[in-house]
Amino acid sequence: MLFNSVHFLLFFPLVVLLYYSLKPNLRWVLLLLASYYFYASWRAEYLILILFSTGIDYWCAIQMEAKAERKDRRPFLAISLVANLGLLAFFKYYTFANESLDALLGVAGIPYKYYRFEDLLLPVGISFYTFQTLSYSIEVYRGEQKAERNLGIFALYVAFFPQLVAGPIERFASLGEQLKQHFAFSWSNIRTGLQLMLYGFFIKICIADNLASLVDPFFAAPLNHTTLSAWIASVAYAFQIYCDFFGYSTIALGLARLLGIKIMDNFRSPYWSLSVTEFWKRWHISLSTWFRDYLYISLGGDRKGQGAWVRNILLVFLISGLWHGANWTFVVWGAIHALLYLIEKPFKIQYPNPVVKALMWFKTFIVVIVAWVFFRATDFGNAADVLTRLFSFGGTEQLSIEHSSVLLFAVFVISDILFYHRRFDNWIDQKNVAIRWLVYAVMIFSILTLGGVENHPFIYFQF
Repeated sequence: MLFNSVHFLLFFPLVVLLYYSLKPNLRWVLLLLASYYFYASWRAEYLILILFSTGIDYWCAIQMEAKAERKDRRPFLAISLVANLGLLAFFKYYTFANESLDALLGVAGIPYKYYRFEDLLLPVGISFYTFQTLSYSIEVYRGEQKAERNLGIFALYVAFFPQLVAGPIERFASLGEQLKQHFAFSWSNIRTGLQLMLYGFFIKICIADNLASLVDPFFAAPLNHTTLSAWIASVAYAFQIYCDFFGYSTIALGLARLLGIKIMDNFRSPYWSLSVTEFWKRWHISLSTWFRDYLYISLGGDRKGQGAWVRNILLVFLISGLWHGANWTFVVWGAIHALLYLIEKPFKIQYPNPVVKALMWFKTFIVVIVAWVFFRATDFGNAADVLTRLFSFGGTEQLSIEHSSVLLFAVFVISDILFYHRRFDNWIDQKNVAIRWLVYAVMIFSILTLGGVENHPFIYFQF
């Protein structure tokens, strides 16, 4: 069930109406049933996976809390890790791992056979809810989080539908504790929720989906296009994936706020960063902080010397790349970010004037653009063709660009600069009534008349 589908636009208002009609102590039941229905609309049998992860981590957390010493908690943490990561590894990486091993052994002339699961589909959102429930288990193990005794509340924390399939990846101390609270109906929450949803739909439907019409034809045959088209398409993809994921996250913020619940901001204008370090403080914030808190720190961070720090940074970025997709191109994407991060970090760069700032921004943006090539490419051959066209002249085909798409893109870029330190709802609330409703009207008109021709699924659903 896509957020930008008629099915969801019928489903969610009914959930909100019932939510505020029920007694507060029954609302979590409604939200849990709604979340399971929402997920079952993708593929009902994969609900078993969420139920399995929920049950394992609920039990492991209670067992860990009963142990005073960390060494006694470790077996239960191991059960949680093996169970959750085992499911993720099987559904997401089984075919990839076997194909990679087959190719490697094939070079040496060694035959390798493995069972092919023809109907094995990646469960939507498995990477997100797996990391969310693991964060809970790890925090209980560390003694930073009490084990939740209400199985229903914990199940809702794992499956909360506004952020279930593409994040943000929430901690139990934030989302779980809110799910226990009784929120009164508030027009302020309704207004903010609708504002965020409207802006999210605008950047998804009007920006991301329109940019797809530039990106897809180019990446299908990069060598046929001109170098100018290559750069236009590459920049378009950078903003397509940003607007697609930022749009989803903003809609999720709005959906949750309509229920009285606040979830974290996942983006803060990342493309205006002056370094890769800053980029990762502004891009997919819930994932970058997850890797920092549960992998980087667990590996020792920067506490065990320069060599260990370099190793830890490389591991975090390479695993982050692989988390996004079962393809070596994603690992290369992570490696590019890791290398630039390692080069930048030792230098305390100052930005004394606008020229230096502009150069640092340009450097960071170009590196991010080139790295996205490996993220979008179907394989290394496709990536090589894109890079060839980016950095050498040739090709004859020009991309066809609609004037309305250029206008909408310019509006978004200006708004993204405006919201560098704040959010759309904070900005719009400071305007008078006439300006607010003019902005609403323009966005609604754009969604209805200038949205992308195709209703593209959210890109991050595949991860």
